[in-house]
Amino acid sequence: MKGQWLGSTLVLVGVAGWLAVPAIAGQSPYDAPAAQSSKSSKPAKPAPRNADGHADLNGIWSFATATPVERATEFGTKLFLTDEEAAQYASRVVDGRDKDKRSADPEADVASAYNDFWWDQGNKLIENRTSLVVDPPDGRIPVLTAEAQRANAERARYLKVHPTDGPENRNLSERCLVGFSSGPPFGPSAYNNNVHLFQTRDYAVILTEMIHTVRMVPLDGRPHVNSAIREWSGDSRGHWEGDTLVVETTNFRPDITGARSIKPETFRLVERFTRVSEDTVMYEYTMNDPTTWTRPWSVQLPMTKSGSPIYEYACHEGNRAMENMLKGARAEERGSKTAQ
Repeated sequence: MKGQWLGSTLVLVGVAGWLAVPAIAGQSPYDAPAAQSSKSSKPAKPAPRNADGHADLNGIWSFATATPVERATEFGTKLFLTDEEAAQYASRVVDGRDKDKRSADPEADVASAYNDFWWDQGNKLIENRTSLVVDPPDGRIPVLTAEAQRANAERARYLKVHPTDGPENRNLSERCLVGFSSGPPFGPSAYNNNVHLFQTRDYAVILTEMIHTVRMVPLDGRPHVNSAIREWSGDSRGHWEGDTLVVETTNFRPDITGARSIKPETFRLVERFTRVSEDTVMYEYTMNDPTTWTRPWSVQLPMTKSGSPIYEYACHEGNRAMENMLKGARAEERGSKTAQ
């Protein structure tokens, strides 16, 4: 962990982290069409295995990259660049987000939070990819449905009038509950782009460095919990398809719809973890909610083995910004009443 960013999240979905996967043959209706295959999909030698015969996913894996979630329109349907093109494009991306460039606008300068030393977003394109989104073929997140656009507009109007009534009016990342790059699904962000995977015969454990979110994923075929039970990170169930660990997550809390537009009743997330080589795990996921997007969309994110440990991300312990924002809002209210 290099720092603590208390600003607003992207969304991945509002979305910053919430993306999608190539189709899983013969799976649920939530799976998206098959995406273009990765350049590293064929390992030079067999991937390591555990004693139970399944592929060994254990370890700490980095998903930091300069590859953007969505593809720049200049590349059309081109998923991979040449080495020269990739170096030039990565240089543009890194230069464009350089936090050491100071703004003449004091407010914008303060909003940049830290200088560039504290950010760890990755400086190279993964496999020369132009985007992490691989389906649709244009590498772009599908447009929102009319229903989702209305819901977003209503939420925006409400928050414009009630931005700091209480902590519940702030986004989940500012509240240190979930968010940033923690997922699910997880994805590249400002820093802490690491995940620690553990596995046993009966469980897989997914621990993201950001907000140290942990998911315990049963592999014994048990059904999802009752639909009335909603969780911050949803309810995950996993199974093996050959050498790929497939994890389906449902039962998300309705609270997160304000940030991500999804409806818990209809949203399904499918993730796939495949050890494609000694140093690479291919992470894929599919986002599907017919009430939110006009079609499913898919992401491929190759993760590389990390030689560094994961440190605790003490978000709550350092979250003075939340207290100060609410104190400031109450002070403004008192000042407004005094002026009247």
